[in-house]
Amino acid sequence: MRRGIALLLALLATLSHAALAAQPARRVVTTAPSLSDIMIELGAAEQVVGILDGGPRPPELADVPSLGRQGQLNLEALLALQPDLILLWPDGLGPALHARLRELGIPLIETQPHSLSELATQLAVIGRAVGRAEAGERLAHTMRAEIAELRTRYARAEPLTVFYQVWDRPLYTLGGRQIISDALRLCGARNVFEDLSLPAPQVSVEAVLARDPQVILVGDAHLATDWQRWSHLRAVQAQQVWAVPDSRLVRPSFQMLAATRQLCAQLARAR
Repeated sequence: MRRGIALLLALLATLSHAALAAQPARRVVTTAPSLSDIMIELGAAEQVVGILDGGPRPPELADVPSLGRQGQLNLEALLALQPDLILLWPDGLGPALHARLRELGIPLIETQPHSLSELATQLAVIGRAVGRAEAGERLAHTMRAEIAELRTRYARAEPLTVFYQVWDRPLYTLGGRQIISDALRLCGARNVFEDLSLPAPQVSVEAVLARDPQVILVGDAHLATDWQRWSHLRAVQAQQVWAVPDSRLVRPSFQMLAATRQLCAQLARAR
């Protein structure tokens, strides 16, 4: 019985991708703010018919129906919209809801890039899927060229060590496969917790003290002051506890390229 269900789901997925290849999607649902941003960047905002909300919306999508918030997708509302493509950010949904979406037979593009190079490829893939192939290839080409330029310009013989703080209570950081870790690498830096595989692992203050980063980046400026009590940290001694310069760094779309440029310029000032 289970094998029969698995074969049926595989067949649905095959038919789904075949339908997607046959004609561009015109009714698109996005399940993450970054995916909504990509649709705008491709010039396809009018094709978005439903959004899973996760923060402030861009004005171009202000009137698009909401399908809930991250982790709480309203499947009935989604089906009522009759989308012909779902842009899916897997970590934004629980495993059960993720599996349910795959069973619906609606074409899916799952996108969760671990590097800016992967993001460039996904811009091109989504562009083709929504009938904006030229725009997608143009954005991908620009991103790849600038990635190469950043890597050359900011290369260091010894990478700058960085702790990236997401939140304080509890203390969360980023793992090595999170795309911001790749942005740090382009800037000649190294996430001190790049050995952790989880996207956003919880760590202890003691672990940060042990790894003694040269720079501490915080997602919100108010988080910076707490580190001053640890005066023996290299980042504190050098006064290199900084807020992330551009909030777009956490939204992996084409705009992340500009945010990475700002990050690189900031880290270049580190002593």
